[in-house]
Amino acid sequence: MVAGGLQSCYIEARLWCRLSCGGVSVVAVSVEELSSLLGRLQQGEVGVEQALEQLSRSGLVTVAEHVTAQLDLDRQRRCGFPEVVYGPGKTPETLVEILRRITQHGQRGLVTRVSPEQAAFVREQLPAVVCNPVARTLRLDPAEVIEPAPQGSPGFVAVITAGSSDLPVAEEAVETARFMGCVVDLIVDVGVAGPHRLPAQKHRFEHADAIVVVAGMEAALPSVVGGYVSCPVFGVPTSVGYGAHLGGLAALLGMINSCAANVTVVNIDAGFKGGYLAGMIASRLAEARRR
Repeated sequence: MVAGGLQSCYIEARLWCRLSCGGVSVVAVSVEELSSLLGRLQQGEVGVEQALEQLSRSGLVTVAEHVTAQLDLDRQRRCGFPEVVYGPGKTPETLVEILRRITQHGQRGLVTRVSPEQAAFVREQLPAVVCNPVARTLRLDPAEVIEPAPQGSPGFVAVITAGSSDLPVAEEAVETARFMGCVVDLIVDVGVAGPHRLPAQKHRFEHADAIVVVAGMEAALPSVVGGYVSCPVFGVPTSVGYGAHLGGLAALLGMINSCAANVTVVNIDAGFKGGYLAGMIASRLAEARRR
């Protein structure tokens, strides 16, 4: 066996050649991870090819030499879910390359806030991509890139909108929670202007692990929903309304001042953030149920 320092250089050189040929170069691997892997290699617990494979799945990688985007392929290990890609400012070609690299590493892909032009190009190059034009998202079906989900009940997220004008933000939350492996029920147009509509849908959300409530105008709906359930409610204010709504600021302030103790609030139009937080809670609860 080659001495530790030389072995490290040998692996690094082989890994650099392998990944650079595919348009990807290693940016960072933790010292602890590398030391552990080299120790296992010296003990004969893993071979060179296995070590290369493990290193190629670690740390940050650049998408290509001419692209500034860097993929954090270690985020799933650290944070539980893969990195999500924000679409604006990226070329369609970059989005295709990012999704390819993510799936090659066995991770699910989600791109938010894509334009119609970006979506059309990506779908042409990657037919397996699920496009939601209302949500402005691109999502790779988990069944295409990861092992089947563990047996047992998955996390359940309910997404509720006050009005149909809130749908783009709500659909972004829906796609995010689905990306995280949750079952999602979208309940539309049950705002406080028609107070009879929400109780009629109570059977659809009262057993949810977490709820996302999307509302503009005065945004009273999260407080009402919070009074019906025992789970966390994430309010997402939208920039929907007439003059004094101030681009969603009125809705944001209304939600922040909610008297329902189980309501918390994310940024204006931030369907992704609401869906992500709800998905984290639902996923953790689903994991606990499986145990």
